Amino acid sequence: QVQLVESGGGLVQAGDSLTLSCGASGFIFSNYGVAWFRQAPEKDREFVATIAWSGGSTVYADSVKGRFTISKNNAKNTVYLQMSNLKPDDTAVYYCVCARRFPLTTASGNDYWGKGTLVTVSS
Repeated sequence: QVQLVESGGGLVQAGDSLTLSCGASGFIFSNYGVAWFRQAPEKDREFVATIAWSGGSTVYADSVKGRFTISKNNAKNTVYLQMSNLKPDDTAVYYCVCARRFPLTTASGNDYWGKGTLVTVSS
């Protein structure tokens, strides 16, 4: 059983940068994918970015390509989401998720999820 804890959220202005962290307890196995999803107020949960735990291949949602970078530190069991040029539409609770598949672009009830960290981008 994997436990995920997100951190790094906060209130920023449009155009600012922010980096989120996702720390995992226990092991993330080599065949796992890790991803960031987000849920904006009054909107459905959506995929943001995913990374393969082994090899580091990445996939991004079109809405964040060129602005967000997902990365990882295997030794620290940590995944990061570096966000640049933030927009008000990026305001959401950001969740870390892992599962035994890559790319992890669609959520499943069998995945491991964190509790989320709130990012608020003001105009």
